[in-house]
Amino acid sequence: MRRKLAAGNWKMNGTAASLTELEALKSSLPTNAPDVVICPPAPLLYRATQAAKETGIQIGAQDCHMQESGAFTGDVSASMIADTGATHVIVGHSERRDAHEERDRDVRKKAKTAWAAGLTAIICIGETLEDHEANNTLDIIAGQLAGSLPSAVTPTNTVIAYEPIWAIGTGKVPTLEQIVEVHDFIRERLTSRYGTEIADMIPLLYGGSVKPDNAATIFKAANVDGALVGGASLKAADFAPIITALSQS
Repeated sequence: MRRKLAAGNWKMNGTAASLTELEALKSSLPTNAPDVVICPPAPLLYRATQAAKETGIQIGAQDCHMQESGAFTGDVSASMIADTGATHVIVGHSERRDAHEERDRDVRKKAKTAWAAGLTAIICIGETLEDHEANNTLDIIAGQLAGSLPSAVTPTNTVIAYEPIWAIGTGKVPTLEQIVEVHDFIRERLTSRYGTEIADMIPLLYGGSVKPDNAATIFKAANVDGALVGGASLKAADFAPIITALSQS
């Protein structure tokens, strides 16, 4: 069976005091909880890995540089992330693609760098509102999959997160039918490229205004194996019900 995963992206939020949420989250997890990964801002990574010890919660970063080292002021390498004890890193998030003009080939390079450091890459894809309204969603997804995923994808080194850009932080959520269509399409594309054995085991996450009151509906989709959650992951009281809904799906 594919592993289920609930990933929380804190984005540019949180201080050391926020890490008490990890212990609160631990006490709220169901006995059959899926994998849980929290991705705090880079300055909190080491303290987060220490705070997460004995909780079963894993820690990830929100981005890494595509190069192993060098004159890249302000950037963080995958090996630095791994050195903190983190296990995952998000690459290709729409906010990075937009604000930092990252391209598919940049995301692909970051994923390979993450793998080389022993990290699991959570590779994000998703269409804009303009593309969505023009019915170009599947074409955009196909292009991002082809350009962003390296050839050596495995179920242990890669998680794919579909985040329709128009739904991130807006409160807008695609219908269940739309989510099913895209996730089924992603699985088909993975199967065509990597074969059934690999494709069937790669976790596919949905992200975009996932909240306690809509999580159970989203997780009804057969090819939705979890969620990449933004704002609702900042507080254990909001994130725990989403994790519970995933465990019951």
